[in-house]
Amino acid sequence: MSTNFEQFKALHHAPDLLVLPNAWDAKSALLFQEKAFPAVGTSSAAVAASLGYEDGEKMPLEDYLFVIKRILASVKIPVSVDFEMGYGKTQAAILANLLKLYELGVVGINLEDSTIENGKRTLQNGNAFADTIAYLKNKLNAEGAALFFNIRCDTYLLNLKNKQEESTLRLPLYEAAGADGIFLPCITQEADIVDALKSTQLPLNVMCIPGLPDFVTLQKLGVKRASMGPFFLNKTYQKATELLQKLAEQQSFSALL
Repeated sequence: MSTNFEQFKALHHAPDLLVLPNAWDAKSALLFQEKAFPAVGTSSAAVAASLGYEDGEKMPLEDYLFVIKRILASVKIPVSVDFEMGYGKTQAAILANLLKLYELGVVGINLEDSTIENGKRTLQNGNAFADTIAYLKNKLNAEGAALFFNIRCDTYLLNLKNKQEESTLRLPLYEAAGADGIFLPCITQEADIVDALKSTQLPLNVMCIPGLPDFVTLQKLGVKRASMGPFFLNKTYQKATELLQKLAEQQSFSALL
């Protein structure tokens, strides 16, 4: 019988596109499981917003771990965690955090190649970040701790002028360092997606964003995973705001009933 990790990894190499929903609490994760999604990921931005924090590791790790534990205790499908920059200033600190996730039962992580200093997000040096990937992966392998490394490349998220060229330089570095998948949030153009796919043999993950092609097109292009990011939470609270507006206008609870 395959483990959750093996099931999760296999989903990235299946013929069908893996549409990965992003939860922010146990209830949302349960909803996705009930609707037959084969796996669920967290969205750090969504979890942070639900707890009243800004994104960008402003949420205390202890708070995030509590939410992760509740999700893991509530669902049976594989759970991957959007782990931002690793919640550590050193490779050793990030490794210690990843081991905590593994021990909890997490099967995969997103780890991003940008960093935030004084409120500004910038790319890390590609070679240095690849060294970090290799260090983490080798140490985890030595511990027998299997985690799917979905490495987030932020060239398109940051909308660099040379985002296409920079991506094609970085993706092979991350693949050689031991990444299991590549995540390019904010990529939308079909030509750019095709170019990225030519740069790596790893399964490519894209994210819900205005202008992204539909699932059928993404699958035809060769994309293996498409995630929701914080958009499901955003839409949920948009609907909640609309309900509150109706409550105020109607001066009754009828909109809730």
